[in-house]
Amino acid sequence: MNIPQITADEVKKAIDNHEEVVLLDVRTPGEYSRGHIAGSINVPVEELGKTIEDIITDKTKKLHVYCLSGARSNEAVEELIKLGYTHVFSMINGLLMWRAKHYPLSM
Repeated sequence: MNIPQITADEVKKAIDNHEEVVLLDVRTPGEYSRGHIAGSINVPVEELGKTIEDIITDKTKKLHVYCLSGARSNEAVEELIKLGYTHVFSMINGLLMWRAKHYPLSM
């Protein structure tokens, strides 16, 4: 499957422009608590199939999905597409790229 991708710059721009987008962090709760993008929702990739449809009921919402490196977010995007979500994007290189650009994190 060809995974739709988005860059850290594009995610930051969407946040700065107050675009209507859901930021989805698919790392573990422990990783999330050590730093995440402000306003993001934490749903570990392992729990996605069981819980996401209760959390994000509108499957047409734009979702920017991230993890540490991009591997889990790719897996999550694939799962979300199978569940019927239509506007989902995996952030390339995840928080590694976000941090490399010195973008802010919340604790």
